[in-house]
Amino acid sequence: MVICHADNIDKNAVIQGYSNEASDPEGNYQFGYETSNGIQFQEAGNPAGVRGSLNYVSPDGEHIALAYTADEEGYHPVGDHLPTPPPVPAYVLRALEYIRSHPPPQLKDATQQQK
Repeated sequence: MVICHADNIDKNAVIQGYSNEASDPEGNYQFGYETSNGIQFQEAGNPAGVRGSLNYVSPDGEHIALAYTADEEGYHPVGDHLPTPPPVPAYVLRALEYIRSHPPPQLKDATQQQK
């Protein structure tokens, strides 16, 4: 579900296109709409998951394009406007590699017992 609220929304916008294919016996569905102020939304899904997209222009003029999937592993949004984590520092990568190549004795024993 997408919920948004803004005071600068074009309150006179009208729906220019709408489609809704209700759920079939297998649970597949699809719907979408487009408005006169440039909002486009579409979604399709089934019991295994959902995929969709949303496009609009933000109040500061930025084109926002969001695509997403949702399944048993969670919600997975993708969009250039979404924050991304910083890169992992080199010293952390070196430490992880060292730990991988020099496991503590408890891990060595457990690994050897599994073989």
